[in-house]
Amino acid sequence: MNPKDYVPAPLDTSDVQLSPQIIRLGEMMARNTHEVWAAGRIADGWRWGPVRDDAKKEHPCLVPYDDLPEEERDYDRRTSMETLKLLVRLGCTITFE
Repeated sequence: MNPKDYVPAPLDTSDVQLSPQIIRLGEMMARNTHEVWAAGRIADGWRWGPVRDDAKKEHPCLVPYDDLPEEERDYDRRTSMETLKLLVRLGCTITFE
C-alpha cells in the first residue's frame, strides 16, 4: 500500500456515552499518558526548552500536566477518552472497587 493512499478509519465511537466516573478515569489516564511521554523523553536526553528543537532535544511540554497549555491537555484527553469509548464499543465493562 502506498502511504499516500492511507485513510484512517477508526471505529465509530460517537454514540458511546461514558459515565461521570469513567470520564474522571479518562482524565487520570490523560495525566498519566503525559507523565509516561515526559519520562520517556527525559530518559532519552530531552529537557525543557521554550520551543521544540529536535537537534537540541528541547520541548516546551516537558512540564507537569497542570502546567501544559489546554490544547496539549486536550490531545491527551482525546486519546484516553477514545480508548475508553473503544473499550465500551468492544463490549468491555469498566468497574470500580
